[in-house]
Amino acid sequence: MSVPVPNAAAQSAASTAADEAAAVAAGPRRDWSGTAAIIAAFVGFLALLVSGYTANLQRQQVRALVWPYLLIGYADPDHSVIVLNKGVGPAHIRAMQVLVDDKPQRKWEDVIKALGVDKPQRKPEDATKALGIDASAADVEQSTISNNVLSAGERIAVMRIRDDEQYERFRAAAQKRMKISACYCSTLGECWVRDPRVREQVTAQVEACPAWEGQFID
Repeated sequence: MSVPVPNAAAQSAASTAADEAAAVAAGPRRDWSGTAAIIAAFVGFLALLVSGYTANLQRQQVRALVWPYLLIGYADPDHSVIVLNKGVGPAHIRAMQVLVDDKPQRKWEDVIKALGVDKPQRKPEDATKALGIDASAADVEQSTISNNVLSAGERIAVMRIRDDEQYERFRAAAQKRMKISACYCSTLGECWVRDPRVREQVTAQVEACPAWEGQFID
């Protein structure tokens, strides 16, 4: 007895039907390409956030390493007005203003006269008179501070009065009537203005140093 052999067409049809039945049984196929794209975008976004946070953290660390902090006060043993950088980085002093009774003064000699603590004029034969030097300022020493750079921990006496009695009068009058402002910047270009009241020692960060009226010339 002979057995019929199915032809190729019948075999192909049977295979296709079996595949379709298996696909129906397995359920709909999922396309993972869209999910993979979303995951890749999310990972990239996280990497960008981490990079930005790291850069900001590094900048904060650099700022802390070069941060200047300026103090202005009196050094009574030396009879002087001093500027001190208590920060950890250099301070570039861009501008300075000295007020007496809220009026700007140009030089320390002007400050002393405005406070009314200048000494009486010396005798005509005094050497300072002969040299044409103002005798009221002959006992005053001063150092340049504007556009100067103070390193961390550096202190400079911007004005010193040699005469004891004159300094005492200056100190008493200055505490009530004199105000000193200074604008200084770090090596990163960040700037601060120190409060004009000597005893307050308060600073405020600014975008740029102001152009004060009657800026002090030391």
